[in-house]
Parts: sequence; C-alpha cells; structure tokens
Amino acid sequence: MHVFIPGGAGYVGSLLVPALLNAGHAVTVYDLFLYGEEVFDSIKSHPKLTLVKGDIRDLSKMEDALHGCDSVIHLACISNDPSFELNPNLGKSINLDPFEPFVQLAKKKGIQRFIYASSSSVYGVKDVPNVTEDMELHPLTDYSKFKAECEKILLKYKADDFTCCILRPATVCGYAPRQRLDVVVNILTNLAYNTGKIKVMGGDQLRPNIHIQDMVRAYLHVLEAPSENIQGEIFNVGYHNHSVQELGTIVQTTVGKKKVVDLEQIPTNDNRSYHVSSEKISTKLGFIPKYTIQDAVDGLIEAFEQGKLPNSLEDKRYFNIKTMKAVNLT
Repeated sequence: MHVFIPGGAGYVGSLLVPALLNAGHAVTVYDLFLYGEEVFDSIKSHPKLTLVKGDIRDLSKMEDALHGCDSVIHLACISNDPSFELNPNLGKSINLDPFEPFVQLAKKKGIQRFIYASSSSVYGVKDVPNVTEDMELHPLTDYSKFKAECEKILLKYKADDFTCCILRPATVCGYAPRQRLDVVVNILTNLAYNTGKIKVMGGDQLRPNIHIQDMVRAYLHVLEAPSENIQGEIFNVGYHNHSVQELGTIVQTTVGKKKVVDLEQIPTNDNRSYHVSSEKISTKLGFIPKYTIQDAVDGLIEAFEQGKLPNSLEDKRYFNIKTMKAVNLT
C-alpha cells in the first residue's frame, strides 16, 4: 500500500513509518515537523518514503500530497489535554475543523482505507471493571470531545470503496526517535533515572498504557487486515491497566537496578480512573500486545545510557507544551 500519514513525524509516527517501510509499504508523511526535521534522517533517502512539510489546515497542499496514496493513518492532532488547553482555539482548528474536509478529500482522491487515531479518553470516568467499545462516551475535555466528534464524522463516510476504522489507544509509553517525556510512564522513568526521585499523584487510579512498539504493531495489523474485519469498527488498543501506584513501583524497581530511586506518594484531586478492555481487537483481529511496562522502562533506560536523550529534563523537544509555547503555533 501507499500510506498517507498526517502527523507522521510525531511520537508514534517516528517508529511507525520505518515499520511500514520495512513491511514493504510506501509512505508519505505530512507534518509540520515541530519537534525536529531530523527524526527520519536515517531513512530519508528510502525510495518509498516521501516527506512533506505542511499544515493539515492547508487543504490544497494536502490534496497534492495525497496523490498516489491509497490508505490513510490519521495521527495529526494537538496531543493530550494539557497541550490542548494551552490554546483551545488552536486545538479546535487542528483537531476538529479540518477533519471532515480532509475525509471528503481523501474519499475523492481514491483513498480506500482510512484509520483514525482517537483516544481512550473519550470514555471519561467509568466505574465498571472493563470499558468496552460499545459503551456510551462521556468525554470530559475539549480534546476528548473532538476525538469523539471526529469518530462520528468518519463513520458517516464509510462505503464499499472506503473502509473506515477507529483505534482508541491507551497512553503510549517507551522509547522512540521522536521522544515524548510528558506521558506518565515516560515522565516517571525520566525523573527516576535522572534525579533519583519520583512522585506518584494519588495511587489507586487506573491508567491503561501500551508500549509504543505494540501501538505500531496494532496500526500495521489493522492496515493489513481484510476490509470486512475492520469496516466501521472501533477498537480499544491497550494492555495492562495498572494503577498509578503500580506504575511508580515498576519504574522504581526497574530503574532501581541501576541506581537508588525514592518514591513519594502525594494526594491528588485528579481521580480519573480508566480500565479499558482490549479484548475486541484480540478476538476479532487476533492482535495481542507483546511488550510490558517494564519493557518500556528498560528501553528508556537504554536510551539514556546510550546518550539518545540528551538534556532530557529540560529540552523542549521532549515536551509538547514547551515546544508549542516556543514555536508560537497559530
């Protein structure tokens, strides 16, 4: 396939793009490259890779870039609640407003398969033991409300020649060439390794996570699945639903093999708790995650030891909010 990936130079995209190329697919990445244009330096001469620097609000440029593509994996967005809240109007102009015009454009240009990266945050807070894809959505923030809205928009356009599928990922963790250190497991590991101290806010709240390598495997799995198995379907993609306290302990224990780590537990008013079931993608598509939280922590430790994440406590490129403030995106 020839896969068009808006947002392909982000955290997940930085590993997904090489994986797609290794699987024999052609890839066009469409991205602003806010976090650095060097993310694909090692593969930029690949004959099946096209890199386009552009804004998803620029539909004419998107239309040109779509030429020759037959599939879309839509990753582009202002990611997560804190980044979104920095500038809600900007978030809406990127996460929601251009989405339907782009879906219409993709369909017009002959795209046959459209995979959308939503979020498990669309469920809001649930008291049930397992949150499944058929449950009512109660998004609590504009970020998650717009994710839910885009899901509805996409499914309106499904047709025999336009396969639409939605993934609701858990929080992604682990090492990637375009690293994020502002998500929970990565935050804790960075602090544990580089300061020897971590704080756990609360403790009992459940936080579903998935290793970034498994997230990449999931996109490949869905991209290559028979159309009839994914048409109009929504899949949660997660693995273990650990409590925040358990995440802290895993990080403390794993990093603790290298150096002493103090863990402090402090109260919080943020009692959001998610327990997401990923049984559907397992039973319907046969996708089973392979990597644990400990694997993610080990991968980050290795990256620190090898000097792949210099100045990891301060450098803005690892933190979405810091970068967005610095570039003053409008």
